[in-house]
Amino acid sequence: MAEERKGVYFARGNPLTLLGPELKVGAKLPKFTAVDNKMGTFSSDSLKGKAKIIASVPSLDTGVCSEETKKFNELAKGLPNAQIVTISMDLPFAQARWCGANGVENVQTVSDFRDRAFGEAFGVRVKETGLLARAVFVADKDDVVRHVEYVREQPTLPNFDAAMAAVKKLG
Repeated sequence: MAEERKGVYFARGNPLTLLGPELKVGAKLPKFTAVDNKMGTFSSDSLKGKAKIIASVPSLDTGVCSEETKKFNELAKGLPNAQIVTISMDLPFAQARWCGANGVENVQTVSDFRDRAFGEAFGVRVKETGLLARAVFVADKDDVVRHVEYVREQPTLPNFDAAMAAVKKLG
């Protein structure tokens, strides 16, 4: 049974339960697999040796998640030495359609729908909905976590400036 964290995440003021541990700065980034937009396997091992931003969102087809992912897509242009991955429970077909419709080419979107392991490893799986909570993780080329933000209120954007400052420090 996964660790349950209550009182740390809310949807319009209503408390939700996050499953999994809270990642902290200095921890090793958990390894994970997900499904890419072509139904292939995405492995976090493909990010080894790169600075990375991993953003989890409830669904790309919602306003705040869409805005967040488009913003990270723009910011990625200024990060030639870093990779940005956005992960949700959306089906890969929906992610591919959304990326195409919104011109998102600089962020890789992947889905946790098949294994549902990412959510619990990163402490972002929402018990009540089965979706992922909004969070941002920055890790260095050795997979050491350098920045963590668990966004407290679901329909709130993350602190882009803090994530960008953390990844830019990594070179």
